[in-house]
Amino acid sequence: MIRRTFLKNSGLVAGGLLLSNGQLLAKPANGVIKIGIIGCGDRGKGIMRVIDQFPDKFKTVAICDVLDMRLKEAQKFAKQTVYKQYTNHKQLLENKDVDAVVIAVPLNMHYPVAVDSLKANKHLYLEKTMTYNVRQALDLLKLVKNHPKQVVQVGHQYRYSPLYYKVKEMIEKGYLGQISQVDCRWDRNANWRRPVPDPSLERQINWRMYKEYSGGLVAELLSHQIDFINWAFDTHPSEFMATGGIDVFKDGRETFDNVQVTLRYPDKNLIGNFGATCGNSRDGYLFKIKGTKGTVSLLTDQGMFYPEQSLLKEKGVVDGVTGATRITWAKEGGTPILPEPTRDGTWYALNDFYEKIGTGELPDSNIYTGAKTAICVHLANQALYNNEIVHWKDDYNVKA
Repeated sequence: MIRRTFLKNSGLVAGGLLLSNGQLLAKPANGVIKIGIIGCGDRGKGIMRVIDQFPDKFKTVAICDVLDMRLKEAQKFAKQTVYKQYTNHKQLLENKDVDAVVIAVPLNMHYPVAVDSLKANKHLYLEKTMTYNVRQALDLLKLVKNHPKQVVQVGHQYRYSPLYYKVKEMIEKGYLGQISQVDCRWDRNANWRRPVPDPSLERQINWRMYKEYSGGLVAELLSHQIDFINWAFDTHPSEFMATGGIDVFKDGRETFDNVQVTLRYPDKNLIGNFGATCGNSRDGYLFKIKGTKGTVSLLTDQGMFYPEQSLLKEKGVVDGVTGATRITWAKEGGTPILPEPTRDGTWYALNDFYEKIGTGELPDSNIYTGAKTAICVHLANQALYNNEIVHWKDDYNVKA
């Protein structure tokens, strides 16, 4: 039997969309962009690794971190040259060789470092979640409007994946029918701690565990899935309910290690369930979108479509969706959305960052979408930590 995938037979191949890992947009004539990395922890170093995959587009020329140990770790990534090193981000921003900066600092520092970067006329790749709270999101939005020549991209990288573009199109074209539920998890079986060489550095190194610096599991993990639902459905939640606690690791942390968030999207007749625990890794990353005609089940790099039995009975096959006369099914009864796994989302995101600097166009994950998701994360945490139902306010509506 000939293997047929959802992508190949569905008519979803639209002009301008990426069809495979290797198919890219045209390269703008802006040469190599010199990058400064502000924040050299795990995420900052991870982005540096991806930047090295684009030698004809990016070059890291400067790094910054308040911890000398992080600078030493990051310096090991240098191939032939030595990065200029800074412990103060404002000094890095004074470097005229730096065209754009990547901000991968603790969440509470996203806003002040982003403000300084904009005022220094740098293009900006700002890691998620965009800001620590609602007011910062709205204020940063106003500031960016006063810097129209600078590209500001927010690091919700999964929405750049060809897989997630296809799922968005499936939703828009009604292939899943009426969607009423979204189930998301991002679990791990680990305490999320980093080694601390000196007790005085505990809060700087393990900042994710302390409310002063962090939005916890909702900001660090679940924000990606919340962001995708906002984007794919062109919506935002109106009602926020949550519960959780420090249920696994009694080690002095302040942010919860076990959370469940339920969001209501009344304009779409949709409920979103978003959960994470540090006490079990069986599900890991789980993302299911459930409609009357079928279900999409996503990992970060691959996905399956599972048609409802009613669709099969009505059509005999899912020709209303795929156009195929014969389909090879997985043993669970689904068919792949793409023929092969995609690259890491950061690869696609950085490629787009380069293209948008060349064209001056608004990135898909931009200051407006980033603000919307940052507000969602803050309201979800308000519901979580205050044990209350929280509602979206009209003042939070942001439009390009």
